[in-house]
Amino acid sequence: MFYWVLKAVLTPMLRVVWRPWVEGAEHIPLDGPAILAGNHLSFLDSFFLPLVIPRRVTFLAKSDYFTQGGVKGWFKRVFFSGAGQIPIDRSGGKASEGALGSGVRVLRQGRLLGIYPEGTRSPDGRLYRGKIGVARMALEAGAPVIPVAMIGTFEVQPPGKVVPKIRRIGMRVGKPLDFSRYADMADDRVVLRSITDQIMYELMALSGQEYVDMYAKRAKEDLAAARASLPSGAAAGGPVDPAQTRPPANDDHVEAV
Repeated sequence: MFYWVLKAVLTPMLRVVWRPWVEGAEHIPLDGPAILAGNHLSFLDSFFLPLVIPRRVTFLAKSDYFTQGGVKGWFKRVFFSGAGQIPIDRSGGKASEGALGSGVRVLRQGRLLGIYPEGTRSPDGRLYRGKIGVARMALEAGAPVIPVAMIGTFEVQPPGKVVPKIRRIGMRVGKPLDFSRYADMADDRVVLRSITDQIMYELMALSGQEYVDMYAKRAKEDLAAARASLPSGAAAGGPVDPAQTRPPANDDHVEAV
Protein backbone atom coordinates (compact mmCIF):
# COMPACT_ATOMS: atom_id res chain seq x y z
CA MET A 1 0.00 0.00 0.00
CA PHE A 2 2.82 2.41 0.89
CA TYR A 3 4.29 1.95 -2.59
CA TRP A 4 1.14 3.22 -4.30
CA VAL A 5 0.65 6.05 -1.81
CA LEU A 6 4.25 7.13 -2.33
CA LYS A 7 3.84 6.96 -6.10
CA ALA A 8 0.62 8.98 -5.99
CA VAL A 9 2.31 11.67 -3.89
CA LEU A 10 5.60 11.89 -5.81
CA THR A 11 4.36 11.52 -9.39
CA PRO A 12 2.76 14.98 -9.75
CA MET A 13 5.78 16.71 -8.21
CA LEU A 14 8.35 14.86 -10.30
CA ARG A 15 6.38 15.42 -13.50
CA VAL A 16 6.06 19.16 -12.88
CA VAL A 17 9.63 19.80 -11.72
CA TRP A 18 11.69 17.50 -13.96
CA ARG A 19 9.22 16.91 -16.83
CA PRO A 20 10.41 13.35 -17.55
CA TRP A 21 10.06 11.98 -21.07
CA VAL A 22 10.09 8.33 -22.07
CA GLU A 23 10.64 6.47 -25.34
CA GLY A 24 9.72 2.83 -25.84
CA ALA A 25 7.43 2.37 -22.83
CA GLU A 26 5.39 -0.03 -24.95
CA HIS A 27 8.20 -2.58 -24.59
CA ILE A 28 7.37 -3.11 -20.91
CA PRO A 29 4.84 -5.98 -20.60
CA LEU A 30 1.51 -5.40 -18.90
CA ASP A 31 1.86 -8.67 -16.99
CA GLY A 32 4.30 -11.47 -16.37
CA PRO A 33 7.90 -11.42 -15.11
CA ALA A 34 10.61 -9.24 -16.61
CA ILE A 35 13.90 -7.71 -15.54
CA LEU A 36 14.31 -3.97 -16.02
CA ALA A 37 18.08 -3.57 -16.36
CA GLY A 38 19.18 0.05 -16.16
CA ASN A 39 22.30 2.16 -16.18
CA HIS A 40 22.87 3.77 -12.78
CA LEU A 41 23.75 7.45 -12.82
CA SER A 42 22.02 8.90 -9.78
CA PHE A 43 20.14 8.15 -6.57
CA LEU A 44 17.10 9.53 -8.40
CA ASP A 45 17.03 6.71 -10.97
CA SER A 46 14.88 4.50 -8.74
CA PHE A 47 12.32 7.29 -8.40
CA PHE A 48 11.91 8.23 -12.06
CA LEU A 49 11.75 4.72 -13.52
CA PRO A 50 8.64 3.57 -11.55
CA LEU A 51 7.05 6.92 -12.37
CA VAL A 52 6.47 6.00 -16.02
CA ILE A 53 5.47 2.37 -15.43
CA PRO A 54 1.89 1.49 -14.40
CA ARG A 55 3.05 -1.77 -12.80
CA ARG A 56 4.89 -2.01 -9.51
CA VAL A 57 8.68 -2.37 -9.77
CA THR A 58 10.64 -4.18 -7.05
CA PHE A 59 14.28 -3.11 -6.82
CA LEU A 60 17.19 -4.95 -5.29
CA ALA A 61 18.71 -2.34 -2.95
CA LYS A 62 22.03 -2.47 -1.10
CA SER A 63 21.66 -3.61 2.49
CA ASP A 64 23.34 -0.41 3.76
CA TYR A 65 20.02 1.37 3.29
CA PHE A 66 18.45 -0.93 5.90
CA THR A 67 21.21 -1.13 8.52
CA GLN A 68 22.19 2.46 9.30
CA GLY A 69 21.55 3.74 12.82
CA GLY A 70 19.97 6.92 14.11
CA VAL A 71 16.97 8.85 12.86
CA LYS A 72 18.29 8.97 9.31
CA GLY A 73 18.80 5.20 9.30
CA TRP A 74 15.30 4.63 10.66
CA PHE A 75 13.81 6.84 7.96
CA LYS A 76 15.70 4.93 5.26
CA ARG A 77 14.55 1.55 6.59
CA VAL A 78 10.93 2.65 6.72
CA PHE A 79 11.08 4.29 3.30
CA PHE A 80 12.82 1.52 1.38
CA SER A 81 10.88 -1.27 3.08
CA GLY A 82 7.59 0.49 2.43
CA ALA A 83 8.56 1.07 -1.19
CA GLY A 84 8.96 -2.68 -1.62
CA GLN A 85 12.72 -2.72 -2.09
CA ILE A 86 14.63 -5.85 -1.11
CA PRO A 87 17.92 -5.52 0.78
CA ILE A 88 20.86 -7.44 -0.68
CA ASP A 89 24.35 -8.08 0.61
CA ARG A 90 26.84 -7.38 -2.18
CA SER A 91 29.95 -8.63 -0.39
CA GLY A 92 30.25 -11.68 -2.64
CA GLY A 93 30.19 -15.45 -2.11
CA LYS A 94 27.15 -16.79 -0.26
CA ALA A 95 25.82 -13.25 0.18
CA SER A 96 25.66 -12.83 -3.58
CA GLU A 97 23.90 -16.18 -3.91
CA GLY A 98 21.26 -14.97 -1.48
CA ALA A 99 20.77 -11.78 -3.47
CA LEU A 100 20.33 -13.75 -6.67
CA GLY A 101 17.79 -15.99 -4.97
CA SER A 102 15.77 -12.96 -3.85
CA GLY A 103 15.62 -11.67 -7.40
CA VAL A 104 14.59 -15.02 -8.82
CA ARG A 105 11.77 -15.32 -6.28
CA VAL A 106 10.39 -11.93 -7.32
CA LEU A 107 10.42 -12.98 -10.97
CA ARG A 108 8.81 -16.35 -10.31
CA GLN A 109 5.94 -14.46 -8.69
CA GLY A 110 5.34 -12.82 -12.08
CA ARG A 111 6.59 -9.39 -11.02
CA LEU A 112 8.87 -6.72 -12.47
CA LEU A 113 12.38 -6.67 -11.03
CA GLY A 114 14.54 -3.57 -11.30
CA ILE A 115 18.30 -4.00 -11.18
CA TYR A 116 21.43 -2.03 -12.07
CA PRO A 117 23.96 -4.46 -13.59
CA GLU A 118 26.83 -2.05 -12.85
CA GLY A 119 26.22 -2.73 -9.16
CA THR A 120 26.70 0.87 -8.06
CA ARG A 121 26.32 4.39 -9.41
CA SER A 122 28.72 5.56 -12.09
CA PRO A 123 31.37 7.86 -10.58
CA ASP A 124 31.70 9.98 -13.71
CA GLY A 125 28.65 9.47 -15.94
CA ARG A 126 30.20 6.71 -18.05
CA LEU A 127 28.82 3.18 -18.40
CA TYR A 128 30.79 0.47 -16.61
CA ARG A 129 31.09 -3.30 -16.90
CA GLY A 130 27.99 -5.23 -15.86
CA LYS A 131 27.97 -7.97 -13.26
CA ILE A 132 26.71 -11.37 -14.35
CA GLY A 133 23.96 -11.68 -11.73
CA VAL A 134 21.41 -10.15 -14.10
CA ALA A 135 22.10 -12.87 -16.67
CA ARG A 136 21.86 -15.66 -14.15
CA MET A 137 18.53 -14.42 -12.78
CA ALA A 138 17.14 -14.12 -16.31
CA LEU A 139 18.05 -17.74 -17.11
CA GLU A 140 16.96 -19.23 -13.79
CA ALA A 141 13.59 -17.44 -13.83
CA GLY A 142 13.03 -17.64 -17.59
CA ALA A 143 12.40 -13.91 -17.74
CA PRO A 144 13.20 -11.44 -20.53
CA VAL A 145 15.59 -8.57 -19.87
CA ILE A 146 14.42 -5.08 -20.85
CA PRO A 147 17.21 -2.49 -21.06
CA VAL A 148 16.23 0.91 -19.67
CA ALA A 149 18.59 3.88 -20.16
CA MET A 150 18.31 6.84 -17.83
CA ILE A 151 19.13 10.13 -19.56
CA GLY A 152 20.25 13.25 -17.70
CA THR A 153 19.96 12.05 -14.10
CA PHE A 154 23.73 12.29 -13.60
CA GLU A 155 23.60 16.00 -14.41
CA VAL A 156 20.61 16.46 -12.08
CA GLN A 157 22.17 14.72 -9.08
CA PRO A 158 25.58 13.09 -9.47
CA PRO A 159 27.02 11.02 -6.61
CA GLY A 160 27.97 13.20 -3.67
CA LYS A 161 25.49 15.98 -4.41
CA VAL A 162 22.63 16.40 -1.97
CA VAL A 163 20.46 18.99 -3.70
CA PRO A 164 19.31 18.00 -7.21
CA LYS A 165 19.32 20.48 -10.07
CA ILE A 166 16.22 21.33 -12.06
CA ARG A 167 16.52 20.13 -15.64
CA ARG A 168 14.59 17.73 -17.80
CA ILE A 169 15.41 14.02 -17.65
CA GLY A 170 14.41 11.09 -19.83
CA MET A 171 14.27 7.32 -20.23
CA ARG A 172 14.73 5.10 -23.27
CA VAL A 173 13.31 1.60 -23.05
CA GLY A 174 14.72 -1.00 -25.40
CA LYS A 175 13.09 -4.10 -26.84
CA PRO A 176 12.96 -7.16 -24.56
CA LEU A 177 15.99 -9.42 -24.84
CA ASP A 178 15.09 -13.12 -24.89
CA PHE A 179 17.79 -15.47 -23.63
CA SER A 180 15.61 -18.57 -23.30
CA ARG A 181 17.87 -20.46 -25.72
CA TYR A 182 20.44 -20.54 -22.91
CA ALA A 183 17.95 -21.78 -20.29
CA ASP A 184 20.05 -24.81 -19.30
CA MET A 185 23.31 -22.88 -19.09
CA ALA A 186 22.78 -20.73 -15.98
CA ASP A 187 26.03 -22.07 -14.47
CA ASP A 188 28.17 -21.46 -17.56
CA ARG A 189 30.17 -18.32 -16.80
CA VAL A 190 31.16 -17.80 -20.42
CA VAL A 191 27.48 -17.69 -21.39
CA LEU A 192 26.62 -15.44 -18.44
CA ARG A 193 29.42 -13.03 -19.37
CA SER A 194 28.29 -12.96 -23.00
CA ILE A 195 24.66 -12.26 -22.04
CA THR A 196 25.68 -9.51 -19.63
CA ASP A 197 27.89 -7.87 -22.24
CA GLN A 198 24.98 -7.89 -24.69
CA ILE A 199 22.76 -6.17 -22.10
CA MET A 200 25.42 -3.54 -21.47
CA TYR A 201 25.86 -2.98 -25.21
CA GLU A 202 22.13 -2.29 -25.52
CA LEU A 203 22.33 0.16 -22.63
CA MET A 204 25.29 1.89 -24.26
CA ALA A 205 23.37 2.22 -27.53
CA LEU A 206 20.27 3.57 -25.79
CA SER A 207 22.06 5.98 -23.46
CA GLY A 208 24.90 7.19 -25.69
CA GLN A 209 27.33 6.75 -22.79
CA GLU A 210 30.99 5.98 -23.20
CA TYR A 211 31.67 2.38 -22.10
CA VAL A 212 34.50 1.48 -19.70
CA ASP A 213 35.46 -2.20 -19.44
CA MET A 214 35.96 -2.31 -15.70
CA TYR A 215 33.68 -2.46 -12.69
CA ALA A 216 32.32 0.83 -11.36
CA LYS A 217 33.22 -0.20 -7.82
CA ARG A 218 36.87 -0.54 -8.79
CA ALA A 219 36.73 2.72 -10.68
CA LYS A 220 35.56 4.44 -7.50
CA GLU A 221 38.36 2.83 -5.50
CA ASP A 222 40.98 3.88 -8.05
CA LEU A 223 39.66 7.42 -8.21
CA ALA A 224 39.73 7.71 -4.43
CA ALA A 225 43.27 6.33 -4.29
CA ALA A 226 44.48 8.63 -7.07
CA ARG A 227 42.98 11.70 -5.41
CA ALA A 228 44.43 10.74 -2.05
CA SER A 229 47.90 10.53 -3.57
CA LEU A 230 47.76 14.11 -4.88
CA PRO A 231 49.19 16.97 -2.81
CA SER A 232 46.57 18.91 -0.90
CA GLY A 233 44.68 21.21 -3.29
CA ALA A 234 46.56 19.89 -6.32
CA ALA A 235 44.78 19.47 -9.65
CA ALA A 236 47.80 18.57 -11.72
CA GLY A 237 47.17 16.43 -14.72
CA GLY A 238 43.43 17.08 -14.82
CA PRO A 239 40.77 14.48 -13.99
CA VAL A 240 41.89 10.92 -13.35
CA ASP A 241 40.64 8.22 -15.70
CA PRO A 242 40.04 5.07 -13.62
CA ALA A 243 40.18 2.92 -16.75
CA GLN A 244 43.89 3.73 -17.02
CA THR A 245 44.79 2.89 -13.44
CA ARG A 246 44.04 -0.82 -13.33
CA PRO A 247 43.22 -3.49 -15.94
CA PRO A 248 39.79 -5.16 -15.70
CA ALA A 249 39.86 -8.24 -13.51
CA ASN A 250 38.17 -11.51 -14.25
CA ASP A 251 36.35 -11.65 -10.91
CA ASP A 252 32.78 -12.47 -11.89
CA HIS A 253 32.89 -15.26 -9.28
CA VAL A 254 32.87 -12.69 -6.46
CA GLU A 255 31.01 -9.83 -8.15
CA ALA A 256 27.82 -11.48 -9.28
CA VAL A 257 25.34 -8.76 -8.31
